[in-house]
Amino acid sequence: MKNISNIQISVVIPVYGCYKSLKELNKRLNQSLIQITEKFEIIIINDASPDGAWKIIQDLAKEDKRVKGINLSQNFGQHSAITAGLDNAKGKWVVVMDCDLQDQPEEIIKLYNQAQKGYDIVFGRRAERKDSFIKKIMSKAFYKIYSYFLDSDIDGTIGQFGIYSSKVINELQKLKEKNRAYAFTMFINILGFKKTAIDIAHAKRETGKSSYNFKKLINLAINNIITQSNKPLRLFVKFGFIISMLSIFYVIKIIIYYFIYGVSIEGWTSLIVSIWFLFGLVFANLGILGLYIGKIFNEVKDRPIYIIDEMTWLNQDL
Repeated sequence: MKNISNIQISVVIPVYGCYKSLKELNKRLNQSLIQITEKFEIIIINDASPDGAWKIIQDLAKEDKRVKGINLSQNFGQHSAITAGLDNAKGKWVVVMDCDLQDQPEEIIKLYNQAQKGYDIVFGRRAERKDSFIKKIMSKAFYKIYSYFLDSDIDGTIGQFGIYSSKVINELQKLKEKNRAYAFTMFINILGFKKTAIDIAHAKRETGKSSYNFKKLINLAINNIITQSNKPLRLFVKFGFIISMLSIFYVIKIIIYYFIYGVSIEGWTSLIVSIWFLFGLVFANLGILGLYIGKIFNEVKDRPIYIIDEMTWLNQDL
């Protein structure tokens, strides 16, 4: 993204499973952004949503040339869809938000005003999340585990909703990892720059449902941890060392019992259990190592992060 246009703000919105909110979202975005500047664009990326979202995006683009639609050839995942939007954003400032109206368009004004105080990155902090109790519990558990394996304190109240300067986005595009499973904010935090977070209002989801169920959250956690941390390998090294030390102490105990007390330690059951336990550890360790090798394999294949099937503004006279 090289900013050669006069667009002040680009809004990047990945779409999957919330087509009913798109018209209202576009209306509220226009009402909010016009208070900042008339020079804005709204980039909506259809990540192969199965509910007919692309037709609505096309209709919005016909009605408003500020709306640009990108239709991906298949479902590549939320963060790959965001990447597609960022690659086509021309604004001096870029807003990334969800499509379900839990991220409220009116809060963009607050984010933009904060950015004008000299910040390159302004995250929106969801001080009071309007999610279900189950989702809050799963999210809290996810970030606890996530923080442990990354050896850092990840703030679960901060999502991807925020505003980012064009120079941040330009640097972000240099990160070419194919695995885009982990959160957009993780990429942003890698870059540095002057950043802050402010409290924003978080709305209750009115239409559709989150695509992140418990199974997907588990898979997301595994992908994120394997992608960003080698701590699982280090934990197995430590655990293997502990098992080895315990084994040595047990052998010393057997020798002492045999030579001093004349007691021969027998117990085929304990021996077999120990063997199965150690083999389980070995196979688990090999499995984790295999996940890391698999990630390397995916990276060296150098496949595209996303594939665009169609874009609405190719036929527009802009």
